[in-house]
Amino acid sequence: MTQHWAQINEFSFVSGIRLLFSICRNLGRWPFRVALYPVLLWYLVTKPEARASSSDYLRRIAAFQGDSQIQPGRIAVLRHFASFAESLLDRMLLWSGLFKAERIEFHGQEQMVAQMAEKRGCLLICSHLGNLDLGRVASKRAGLKLTVLVHTKHAEVFNRLLAQLDPESQLNLIQVTEVSAATVVLLSEKVGRGEFVAIAGDRIPVSSNPRIAPAMFLGEMAPFPVGPYILASLLRCPVYLLFSLRAGRTSEIHFELFRESILLPREGRDGALAGLVAEYARRLEYFCLRAPLQWFNFYDFWHLSTVNTPDACR
Repeated sequence: MTQHWAQINEFSFVSGIRLLFSICRNLGRWPFRVALYPVLLWYLVTKPEARASSSDYLRRIAAFQGDSQIQPGRIAVLRHFASFAESLLDRMLLWSGLFKAERIEFHGQEQMVAQMAEKRGCLLICSHLGNLDLGRVASKRAGLKLTVLVHTKHAEVFNRLLAQLDPESQLNLIQVTEVSAATVVLLSEKVGRGEFVAIAGDRIPVSSNPRIAPAMFLGEMAPFPVGPYILASLLRCPVYLLFSLRAGRTSEIHFELFRESILLPREGRDGALAGLVAEYARRLEYFCLRAPLQWFNFYDFWHLSTVNTPDACR
């Protein structure tokens, strides 16, 4: 039986990352990379599910691209894990104030600046591609109030580590299993004040009966949550997609207007949700193909044990 993503402690080598962060802070990035690989080799050997999931994802990427430079195998998985470790390091550098902000490029920020100028709140649908803390830190520096809906129980150790670097890394995080009516009211008030709310679009809820819709992703149907689009319909605000990736020494943040608002019909509601999910999946696919080693979902994304209705929303 495959595990739900929340059952997998994807930060189990956090003590190793803590040591590597000290190396990077004192000696630089290249000594960090040299010291990184013993940690990665240990992770490769001791985490068969993460290894298998990474291998499956990279195989799909290679098959879908056709001319992909990624050759599926242990080396590619090791590179995938190394990319994940680099992302964790960047998060720690961000919250410790050591990340060079001039290396961040914003795309589509004009729309967001206009949103802020008009004091209009919005919903950001993000993903586990790249380093989303870039967006949080950037919004903090710009004076933007951002609330992030997260599932953090499986990452408590790493979040405590971030809190030691900067207590503000834990501000405006709302831990959710399922969004309740009270949560919707709270978020609606925030959006009404011109604040932004962020939620991931590529992980299904921690629930025994998650609400999902299947969408084509890298050549096969995969389950995606419909919660972000239901939440958007309740908040009645503009919806943007947010993607982050690293390109060489530069970090990119992409904002894309998804909908000015989402109104779900009473008739054909499931079909409308499926269409929204499919559109999100296409954009996620596009950015995954741009940066295939930077999508960090180390579990069986296509075949979750909780998903048993591949042809209907629920």
